[in-house]
Amino acid sequence: QEHMVESGGGLVQPGGSLRLSCAGSGFRFDDYSIGWFRQAPGKTREAVVCISSDDRLAYYGDAVKDRFSIWVDAAKNSLSLHMKDLKADDTAVYYCAAAQTCTLVTAKPTFWGQGTQVTVST
Repeated sequence: QEHMVESGGGLVQPGGSLRLSCAGSGFRFDDYSIGWFRQAPGKTREAVVCISSDDRLAYYGDAVKDRFSIWVDAAKNSLSLHMKDLKADDTAVYYCAAAQTCTLVTAKPTFWGQGTQVTVST
């Protein structure tokens, strides 16, 4: 059975850094587009970053470009999101997900985790 499990969320001050991790099982990361999306209360899902199954390049959302970076260990089916210079607007539940395309990773993932809360606040 397929699973994705996130970890590493928490409370961080503005300007701080945090690393999220995601472990997948039951499927191969190399067969899918994989990445992270987030959802804040009262807001729609927002794409954070995705590695496309077509070219294996990472595509970042405008709001996180130059601040977040994604790392993948396909052999271990693990994924991490390194976040720096965090802002209050980054507060959300972060989900790792997999789908056939990066658009679907956010809109309609095939596999996704339960999410991990990131709160940026003083």
